[in-house]
Amino acid sequence: MQTGFDDFLTLEVNNLHVDVLTGIYSEETHLPQPLRISIRARLRIADHYEPETPLTASKNYMDLKHAASTALPEGVHFTLIEAVADHIIDTIFLQDDKVSHVEVKIVKLALSERGEEIGITLGRGRR
Repeated sequence: MQTGFDDFLTLEVNNLHVDVLTGIYSEETHLPQPLRISIRARLRIADHYEPETPLTASKNYMDLKHAASTALPEGVHFTLIEAVADHIIDTIFLQDDKVSHVEVKIVKLALSERGEEIGITLGRGRR
């Protein structure tokens, strides 16, 4: 019986601070910009998780962190932060076929004057 509530598992890594070459203005293009990156990855889930369920039934959180940090190509300038988000999403989809949807939120910290969060959220489902 369909109740309107589907089971789901979302892994999250929030508020990673990463310096990335990004931007369109001359003052942005030669230095890495500080970004705050948060990731939500939705996975196909197991029927049930027991105390002895192995990690292979889920996903390592560190894979998400890697996608938003060490997996970003060094020395590559991303004109748009949307491209940074797409690169992170592509990396996560390549890591694990259990991932069905990824959402990446990027805040450009250099634009914040009073704690506001200026940036984007990009979500993609597996195609």
